[in-house]
Amino acid sequence: MNYQAASSAASAALGPDERFLAGGQSLLGAIKLGLAAPAGLVDVRRLPELQGIAVGGGAVRIGAATTHATVAASADVARAIPALADLAGRIGDRQVRNVGTLGGSLANNDPAACYPAATLGLGATVHTQRRAIAADDFFQGLFTTALEDDELITAVSFPVPRAAGWQKFKQPASRFSLVGVFVARFDAGVRVAVTGAGPGVFRCTPLEEALSRDWSPAAARAVRVGPEGLNHDLHGTPEYRAALIPELAARAVAGAQG
Repeated sequence: MNYQAASSAASAALGPDERFLAGGQSLLGAIKLGLAAPAGLVDVRRLPELQGIAVGGGAVRIGAATTHATVAASADVARAIPALADLAGRIGDRQVRNVGTLGGSLANNDPAACYPAATLGLGATVHTQRRAIAADDFFQGLFTTALEDDELITAVSFPVPRAAGWQKFKQPASRFSLVGVFVARFDAGVRVAVTGAGPGVFRCTPLEEALSRDWSPAAARAVRVGPEGLNHDLHGTPEYRAALIPELAARAVAGAQG
């Protein structure tokens, strides 16, 4: 397998069957298990233009190669969007948080990952070396995104909400979400994103409508979510996950900060 370190985001390019490498927490595991066999890796994790956190203009912009631990420890993120710092601090274990990156998580789009819920729930914008992609257009299903084969995420801009909260019911071994719910309140209304429950992250319209009318835990708990299309595995039935969604939304609202 070929390996090279990219010199800049603008010049980073992939050859046939090559993949970008950031934290490697998903890709390297897939390679070891024989689930991926790229011809080469282009390492982008040390590119300075993919690092860092900046707050301004009503948004928090985070470089794609910024680790989960860095986001969790950022005083700027904690002041602007406390729920985002909280979410980053509860991803995986300490090793994953110190190596895994924001951009890598979003590009992989695991159906139970945490960052997609914050990205979709906050209505963030995913920036690449070519364009800006709205979160509503970015996530397209199981391990599928709007990214082209050689497109590299460079940063993500998260709008600062009036209030936001995050709750997940985790699988104890992997610490992925059996169900995770991110709620965000804006002047224009409420966004609710759910991860772990279906084949990919999705917005929950009934909860958004209920919480836009009444931002309260009681309003969230009154919503009934149907089990159709939700995951069924050894960890839980669709009905179990459907019941968890409004309860976790209620807890997220109760703990929301802004």
